[in-house]
Amino acid sequence: MELHQLVYAHAIAEERSFTRAAARLRVAQPSLSRAIRLLERELGVTLFHRGPGQSAAEPTPEGAALLPFLRRILADVDDAASEARSLIGMTTGRLVIGATPSLATRLLPAVVADYHAAFPGVELSIVQAGSRDLAALVTDGRVDLGVVVLPLDSPRVSTVALFDDPLVVALGVTHPLASRARIGLRELGRLPLVTFPAGYDLRTVTDEAFRRSGITPRVAVQGGEMDGVLALVAAGLGAAVVPAIAVPPGGSVRAVPLVRPALHRGIGLAQRSDRPAGHAARELQRRLLLAHRGT
Repeated sequence: MELHQLVYAHAIAEERSFTRAAARLRVAQPSLSRAIRLLERELGVTLFHRGPGQSAAEPTPEGAALLPFLRRILADVDDAASEARSLIGMTTGRLVIGATPSLATRLLPAVVADYHAAFPGVELSIVQAGSRDLAALVTDGRVDLGVVVLPLDSPRVSTVALFDDPLVVALGVTHPLASRARIGLRELGRLPLVTFPAGYDLRTVTDEAFRRSGITPRVAVQGGEMDGVLALVAAGLGAAVVPAIAVPPGGSVRAVPLVRPALHRGIGLAQRSDRPAGHAARELQRRLLLAHRGT
């Protein structure tokens, strides 16, 4: 088994076509097809269903099962090359950062800007997704470092706690309770609520708190992602339970502490547990930890 065969197989799986994969890799299609036949012979399985003229290609069940392993191997090779360059003093490289939408908007910009100023040669990419999806992307090697909501139950991902983010009641600035010092959960249950969709982490935490307290909430609107929920709150459609970090100061939404009970979520960093992080990821992790030490 040779590295170029794995690169070819990965490209075919993504393109679903021998022809498009060959064009993407700038190799002759007969050479690509021959390399895949040799790889299949060595593995003892058929990786792709061939279409007419071997142009179309769909992964077989065996091929689909091997695809995550291919991604991890190729990501490891790429990381090894970046690490080697950093060890000899080169300032180039690539770093893919994953974060939930609210954390990508409120937490990352300042740290990423500082990182880019220090290492302008490192190509940075940011992927937004939910914590569980980010765990899968970290496992596959498609994300180097994830900023996630804890706890995260994934056997191939290790996490480091970053800070504790309290949940607050978001209210429009003209709401009668916007100037309150705190709001209890029972009082919140009497207000019309803007909620996240069912299955969303914050919705699950809020629903569970209401259930434990024997409260049936008044749901006025089910929103979408964070920005959509805050826009509905600002328009006066109701209150919402959101992370404190998601509410920028001085805007059209006020954050009032939630009490009895106080709710919170842990924020942490996630990376592959089966290999050490590369130099670029370690440096970003260090900066994030320094930025939030003691918060």
